[in-house]
Amino acid sequence: MTSSPRALAGALILSIVLCPPPALAKTPVATGTGGAVATISEKASESALAILNKGGNAIDAAVAAAATLGVTDPFSCGIGGGGFMVIYLAKDKRVITIDHRETAPAAFTPAVFLENGKPIDFDTAVASGAAVGVPGTVRGWHEALERYGTMSFKQVLAPAIGVATRGFTVNDTFNKLVTENEAKFRQFGSTSQLYLKNGKALPAGTLLKNPDLARAYRELAAKGYQAFYQGPMANALVDAVVHPPLAAGATVRPGNMTLADLANYEARIRQPVRSTYRGYDIYGMPPPSSGGVAVAEALNILEGFDLKSMARPDAEHLYLEASRLAFADRNAYLGDPEYVDAPVEGMLSKQFAAQRRSLIRPDRAASVVPAGDAFLYENDQSFPLRPQANLIQREGLHTTHLAVSDKDGNVVAYTFTIESWGGSGIVVPGYGFLLNNEMTDFDFSGPAPNIPEGGKRPRSSMSPTIVLKDGKPAFTVGSPGGATIITTVLQTIVNYLDLGMPMDRAIDAPRLSQRNARETSVEPGFTGAEQARALEKFGHKWESNPAPEEIGAANAIVFNPDGSVTAVSEGRRHGIGTALVQKRAH
Repeated sequence: MTSSPRALAGALILSIVLCPPPALAKTPVATGTGGAVATISEKASESALAILNKGGNAIDAAVAAAATLGVTDPFSCGIGGGGFMVIYLAKDKRVITIDHRETAPAAFTPAVFLENGKPIDFDTAVASGAAVGVPGTVRGWHEALERYGTMSFKQVLAPAIGVATRGFTVNDTFNKLVTENEAKFRQFGSTSQLYLKNGKALPAGTLLKNPDLARAYRELAAKGYQAFYQGPMANALVDAVVHPPLAAGATVRPGNMTLADLANYEARIRQPVRSTYRGYDIYGMPPPSSGGVAVAEALNILEGFDLKSMARPDAEHLYLEASRLAFADRNAYLGDPEYVDAPVEGMLSKQFAAQRRSLIRPDRAASVVPAGDAFLYENDQSFPLRPQANLIQREGLHTTHLAVSDKDGNVVAYTFTIESWGGSGIVVPGYGFLLNNEMTDFDFSGPAPNIPEGGKRPRSSMSPTIVLKDGKPAFTVGSPGGATIITTVLQTIVNYLDLGMPMDRAIDAPRLSQRNARETSVEPGFTGAEQARALEKFGHKWESNPAPEEIGAANAIVFNPDGSVTAVSEGRRHGIGTALVQKRAH
């Protein structure tokens, strides 16, 4: 392998100018006609709308928004990571998915995160070359555009190139994320140059330009996806993994990725997970995501209860218990389908859901519950394996989700990530993008369906979801948040369909995340509130360590009966999101 030069001092030219933050108010909800977009970033939503206004479809606009998020929200996503895209094709009236999850380098073994037979410290594993999986985002974008889009890389990357070149204003959320990651970022010279000033986070109000990322996008625009997987950019990426660009005195674990790992990367076109709930068709992401299956199983369990007739505490108690059971099964069974025979058919079975439902006490919260035997509900019961009692694996909470629709009725729900905030912490010298730490999504020890293996995709919780009613799109929803993605999507659906909340209220409501643990994760300010006290009567307990933080940053689009669309983003989390429509309703 030929290593790329890593002369860090001159590799990255940054223009940093202090300027006041913009005074424009964000619009987390927008209703109108034509296309619609909801993202957590104003500039990303504007990029998608610009592509729609130029005649692009939802797929084109989704890639444009995603590329811009790689500039403005680089700590949660970017071309150094991977993701899952769920697409409704209006002309064909069908849903397809594009799996461009990162893969483990070929040299990976189940012992990669073990030392003397014991798992290494999680944070030590994250900030390392060993944590970096082979990125799939660029290949996923290519597959989406080539198969279902109408525009080229050059066209859809143009808005993001403009943002990276002209710069964007660092806001309080951006500053907070860098501040929380200063120790990780200081270990890498290329990262320090880009996101730190004198070892500290860039202050809010800074105009941040990233000419190196603009360069990377221009190479993709000129040469297509191959520019990422072979040639100078590939050399620089592999070199950063194998020889991390360390600051003076820093030491981290190197990785063992090769140019062949990059060149051999493939995206997968997969059939979605389909289930039904109260007359709606729910389409989600299949394995290696656990999101589609877990959301479907929990909804199947809840379908046996008349939630609409219940007081809110009773309904929320049942939501928490259904989630607990679905997570027990998810943890036991799911992994990369090319490596693991999981009983997906059984887990999606209404009969299995009925058996699991029978374990719920309507008046009392359970503690940690064992997995059910989903193999009993498979047509093929020849599987020799039975579930292991697996510990809950720690997952990064930091991803991003976007939603786009177009005037022709195509819909994209897209969740993509670099895993933890700031991924591995490694910026590829000369190209300005952070590399993922996706390999820490594997279980560090086994036996388990999600142990590390060469070429394997780690299990994910990403849950981009499209919901149809009578064969037509009804709404789409998704969120970041590691394993809390599943509960955010599930709770939003319950809030919207069962509790009768408008989508903006369904998204803004306090989030509760039960993942088969003794305690339920909650957001700041929840403990002690009336809603919390009502649930405590059932025996629910709230997680206090680690300290509560915001759960997810959801985005949704609702397709209204009158033909209009309502795009919905966060009204308070993550600095408030931005929803836009082509023609606003008056």
